[in-house]
Amino acid sequence: MKKRIVITGMGVVSPVGCGKDVFWDAITSGKSGIDEVKGFDTSAFRVHRGCEVKDFNYKDYIPNGTGREIGKGSEFAVAAAKLALDDSGLNIEELDKERIGVSVGTTAGEIQVLEKIDDTRFKNGEDAVDPEQFLKHPCNSIPANIAIEFGFKGPNTIIPTACAAGNYAVGYACDLISMGRADYMVAGGADPFSRVAYVGFGRLNAIAPEICQPFAKDRKGMMIGEGAGIVVLESLENARKRNAEIYAEIIGSGLSCDGYHITIPHPEGIGVIAAMKKAIKDANIKPEDIQYISAHGTGTMANDKAETVSVKKVFGEHANKLMISSIKSMIGHTMGAASAIETVACAMAVKNNIVPPTTNYSAKDPECDLDVVPNEKRETEVNIVLNNAYAFGGNNSCLVIKKFAE
Repeated sequence: MKKRIVITGMGVVSPVGCGKDVFWDAITSGKSGIDEVKGFDTSAFRVHRGCEVKDFNYKDYIPNGTGREIGKGSEFAVAAAKLALDDSGLNIEELDKERIGVSVGTTAGEIQVLEKIDDTRFKNGEDAVDPEQFLKHPCNSIPANIAIEFGFKGPNTIIPTACAAGNYAVGYACDLISMGRADYMVAGGADPFSRVAYVGFGRLNAIAPEICQPFAKDRKGMMIGEGAGIVVLESLENARKRNAEIYAEIIGSGLSCDGYHITIPHPEGIGVIAAMKKAIKDANIKPEDIQYISAHGTGTMANDKAETVSVKKVFGEHANKLMISSIKSMIGHTMGAASAIETVACAMAVKNNIVPPTTNYSAKDPECDLDVVPNEKRETEVNIVLNNAYAFGGNNSCLVIKKFAE
């Protein structure tokens, strides 16, 4: 029998606030994290807005840590892990730390470290670059820094499958627990606000000038964001033994690749369809058992259209009864952290029977004509949700998250 895996702790660092409760209150009330970019000069760009994490101080979360200098992505991830661990009620000092693992997804890793190195070299020459800075750059340093901070000695993995990486990391963590290779997993995704990403998406004309409007007819693109989402996962058996609060159960996952194009989703959504079908099959449910889809929903013309087509093909007539919303309308696209943060949103949705809205929604697009929960949260019974995540290279990952019941 497949081992049941549950979420017992959640931590979020996001453009609309830090901590799961602050984050949840923000996205259900429609709060926007969009603002003028302050992390670097955007005067040379056509666009100037994004979703940066505000008023973040790493020492507020890790006041007595190792004292090592780490990258911003690691700071977000470690802070979110601390919030999740505190939320879980685990006493990690009493546990076998070789049985606690870390699995994190990312797009750009510690890209800001390399950006600072490049700035220093450009302005002052290569001799001015501190070689020690390079040690902070590899993306595998993010899960490693979580492990170092908390002393975890179990499996430690970085999954850099871009914007699908958060779901990949959570799904992989569930597999490790199911296979008996770990008792507890700290899993999710993290990405800092990247000048490289801003340049890249800007050159693709994919960044909206003012707001992000997923699925709306007049949508103009995505918003670059940053942050981290971390969940604590364990078997239901372990959670029962320690009388832990259970937020939700992860009952299925599905992965695929379009094998089509480096930046554009397959127009018929073949990879996305495969990932959703695999997740539903793995969960041992029927498509009509799902009430809500947390959409990838970036706000670009191609992505939103392809996702709508894919949902219709997988769900048939049931697609018209589904609720589907994108919190990227509020927090932007946080890259590798996106579906991990959305995993937290999904768990809160089934826990509280509330669906967060797609904000900034105006005119309906005939090609995106599903129920996108426009502009206001919806209080309704939510038992099973599908969390969609897609990425450059055609990487696709889906999780099925269920309301916990004995």
